Amino acid sequence: MLANTAESWGTPAKFFHWTVAVLILVQIALGFTAAAWRLSPMKLELFVWHKSTGVLILVLMLARLAWRLGNPSPALPANTPPWERTAAHASHALLYGLALALPLSGWVINSAAGVPFSVFWLVPLPSIVAPDERLEELAKLAHLSLLIALCLVLAVHIGAALRHHFIKRDSVLLRMLPETWRHA
Repeated sequence: MLANTAESWGTPAKFFHWTVAVLILVQIALGFTAAAWRLSPMKLELFVWHKSTGVLILVLMLARLAWRLGNPSPALPANTPPWERTAAHASHALLYGLALALPLSGWVINSAAGVPFSVFWLVPLPSIVAPDERLEELAKLAHLSLLIALCLVLAVHIGAALRHHFIKRDSVLLRMLPETWRHA
């Protein structure tokens, strides 16, 4: 099933959701590992992986957003209260915004640092700002702040999905799971 239906997300939506979810978890681990690593060639390699994964997330999120805009979302259960509908829409908008803003802020950090960078050592990434130490420091603060916000919104998102599945016992979580997981 490619297109979303009123009852379920389509295969592309599920692919984008789970691929970005896994990449974000990997990205968080890479970022903290690279930042904590002692100055060495390995530290530089870890940052190349971190930055490259960030660019990949940005590209996937733009594709995901395009897919989402062209495909209606499945309806929430009919008994979903208005406050919960509003919260669901707001949290999804925040997730999309944060998942786009984080790699963009990383790109600003790299550009402001004046460090040439190639995605996965292959594709040169152009600078989007001129080198500027003050801007680099502000972008680092924004990057960390966005990460904290993303982690908080992700916790709410995961908690809401688990609440729908285990407490409300509706299909909200199941319709985002790949078909093979739904029947396992």
